[in-house]
Amino acid sequence: MLWTRLPVSENLKVAIKPSHIHGLGLFAAQDFRAGDVIGIYEGPVVKHVGDHVLWVYDEDDREYGIDGQTETRYVNHSSRPNACFFGEVLEALRPIRRGEEITHDYGEAWEDLD
Repeated sequence: MLWTRLPVSENLKVAIKPSHIHGLGLFAAQDFRAGDVIGIYEGPVVKHVGDHVLWVYDEDDREYGIDGQTETRYVNHSSRPNACFFGEVLEALRPIRRGEEITHDYGEAWEDLD
């Protein structure tokens, strides 16, 4: 698939580029150490399922969805991820090198897709 114009990230730590995993992906524009914050998943709170909805839990253990509107919506799935969402915060699980695609484990429903 060809894109005539790629989305541009306002977060200078990352870039959005074509992915070998799926469509567009999020890539490191710098090196990250384990525990570094990569970005925040931001967007309106929703109750419906969607292509870019991240489901998180509040302090009362109630689930809610965020319809991603920033670069973190381009994080693709991997069963061997290099990053993880802790609530709305995306953190590096291990060192990530500049140019490497940033991935997150979407969960059990996605296990057979790698």
